[in-house]
Amino acid sequence: MESTVGRHGNLLAISDLHIGYPENRALVEQMRPETDDDWLLVAGDVSEKVADIRWALQTLAGRFAKVVWAPGNHELWTHPSDTVPHRGVARYEHLVALCRELGVVTPEDPYPVWEGPDGPVVVAPLFLLYDYSFLPQGCATKAEGLEYAHGTGVVCTDEHVLHPDPYPSRDAWCRARVAETERRLSEIPADLPTVLVNHYPLDRHPTNVLRYPEFAMWCGTDLTADWHRRFRVEVMVYGHLHIPRTTWLDGVRFEEVSVGYPREWRSAAAPRRAARTRSGSCRAGTRRTR
Repeated sequence: MESTVGRHGNLLAISDLHIGYPENRALVEQMRPETDDDWLLVAGDVSEKVADIRWALQTLAGRFAKVVWAPGNHELWTHPSDTVPHRGVARYEHLVALCRELGVVTPEDPYPVWEGPDGPVVVAPLFLLYDYSFLPQGCATKAEGLEYAHGTGVVCTDEHVLHPDPYPSRDAWCRARVAETERRLSEIPADLPTVLVNHYPLDRHPTNVLRYPEFAMWCGTDLTADWHRRFRVEVMVYGHLHIPRTTWLDGVRFEEVSVGYPREWRSAAAPRRAARTRSGSCRAGTRRTR
């Protein structure tokens, strides 16, 4: 872990910026910290294109005291219009190198320790993917789940543009990521609470409100269902679902911090800004984790 002091600032979080949309890019251009000590946790889906990801993270890293990034599925797409053709692990490693160049913390770096007014907390960005274990009701296997999803026409674009190379499948890549991340989280001192930042929720319950329940297959893994208890989680920060809200499980706060697509946030009272994760009460459109 890396010991880093954040004094009197805020621990903020946001995800699903999707800056390929001009309206969302404008939101990033407007984002500013509230204090010089604010940290920003970015829980994935900045963009599909490396150039856009670089612009957004460089812009935010120049404003916030520290930016912590966990990849979403869109960053891992090998998009036909992207000039960077890397696939799978090679693409992820390219993005990690980009973040390190910008001073942005990734899931491959030492976990920083936030020293806020409520005491220290380990901030751990995660990269876990999904393994199709959030199956539709009545389905017992991945094959049955995919058959059902194709029958309804609700199939994630990942099936076409998120390549797992050199792993044989996305679920195999997920299992490898879960095993390595579990090892690292187990090494955190037992007296330190955590804020876990992942693109997907660690437990299935946030997907229960999906309009299309079959989409849950691309939203996480049952392998992490007890991590919020095992790893002393204060707040589990995630995105992906585009359903910003707070839920509680076993006394642990799950915070969805997605911005989403313009058509989604335009229908809300106001576009979402960075959600507060610690220190103080919320303003309209923001959240904190403590």
